[in-house]
Amino acid sequence: MRKSLLFPLGALTGVCLTLLVTSPQGENWVAAARAAAGGDDAYAQLNLFGEVFERVKASYVEKPDNAKLIEGAINGMVTSLDPHSRYMNEKSWSEMQETTSGEFGGLGIEVTMEEGLVKVVAPIDDTPASKAGLLSGDLISKIDGDNVQGMTLEQAVNKMKGPVDTKTKLTILRKGADAPIDVAITREIIHVRPVRYHTENGDIGYIRVTSFNEQTTDGLRKAISAISKEIPPEKLAGYVVDLRNNPGGLLDQAVSVSSAFLARGEVVSTRGRNPEETQRFTAHGGDLTKGKPLVVLINGGSASASEIVAGALHDHKRATLIGTRSFGKGSVQTIIPLGSGSGALALTTARYYTPSGRSIQAQGIAPDIEILQDVPPELKGRIDTMAESQMRGHLSAADGTEQTGSQSYVPPEEKDDKALHAAFDFLHGVTANAATAARPTPKAAVPN
Repeated sequence: MRKSLLFPLGALTGVCLTLLVTSPQGENWVAAARAAAGGDDAYAQLNLFGEVFERVKASYVEKPDNAKLIEGAINGMVTSLDPHSRYMNEKSWSEMQETTSGEFGGLGIEVTMEEGLVKVVAPIDDTPASKAGLLSGDLISKIDGDNVQGMTLEQAVNKMKGPVDTKTKLTILRKGADAPIDVAITREIIHVRPVRYHTENGDIGYIRVTSFNEQTTDGLRKAISAISKEIPPEKLAGYVVDLRNNPGGLLDQAVSVSSAFLARGEVVSTRGRNPEETQRFTAHGGDLTKGKPLVVLINGGSASASEIVAGALHDHKRATLIGTRSFGKGSVQTIIPLGSGSGALALTTARYYTPSGRSIQAQGIAPDIEILQDVPPELKGRIDTMAESQMRGHLSAADGTEQTGSQSYVPPEEKDDKALHAAFDFLHGVTANAATAARPTPKAAVPN
């Protein structure tokens, strides 16, 4: 079994991952690990681990659970590598698979761990977390009165989960707030509806993609079909695809979503430590929009699969990007199931690259037209800008040049959304204000 995934920025578990699922480890995998470890030196250190393990078992004040000791040791080893590598026990592995199917229980927040606290990457649209007013950058310090400090991310996530229609209380630390904020949220079954759409001004199709789960491509196809029926071809000025605050999802969905707007060509490639590990993914199926003009909206919360789509459409000169620089999550995690009852390992194994050969890792994708939103006075200083480069222990950029976070605020009311209106104006042939927008010199299109 080998399936490629891009896991979202923690849809209730962990952070944005690009995942490749491999078969359970066997003798060849272990032999390769021994060779890569450098022989006797690594295994001498394992003797040290064995000695510490035995001392803890024999002398700790209370009799420890051997399984918990081993799991804790594995977690410590893997999480020391980078923010996206992690060990999942059987329960966490099952929950991750459930999340990518597009329906799961919980609050509806994408989270990561930072400085020992749970950090909100983004609330998912139309979920309890979104309705309760949680914001990107909020730090969760307590769950039902229990301190998050000292918990693993999985432990904190599991504590936030619970039966439907029950409540949990989160204590939030928000930048600029004078005191912690207590928020009571009622749990629901989270149905992630990944695609929404409507027509604008009778000549533009607007498509919002909130995540890349198993339902995304079907939802996109239905949206394009419905818009083409509502607006005759001769009146259709083009499409706006909104990927703002979209944390990612399945890699095959990123490829097929890109394919819906590309006739042919490479979508993304992944490159590991060894040249022979390079993989290339190409467009298939043909352009469903028949070459109509396309604008893609991105911001600081657009990550992983979103960046793959934006990068592919931009490099092929198929779309104009409007908004702010994307998150910059451009590393690949390989999922290695560890056998029945043992969970799985998510290990960073490669970086991914756009068709022109640009690495996104810790750099993100810059828009053609940068548009900054007007942040309400009550939120100024309270909305954190985020980026992969600001995550502790992140994988460095391929060329050493890194970019910091950019604005991820999106006004709740469409009338206040400057980036969206700039996209509509662009499709109507109106040039954006030079004070807030700058278009780069066009480059040659990527060969197909």
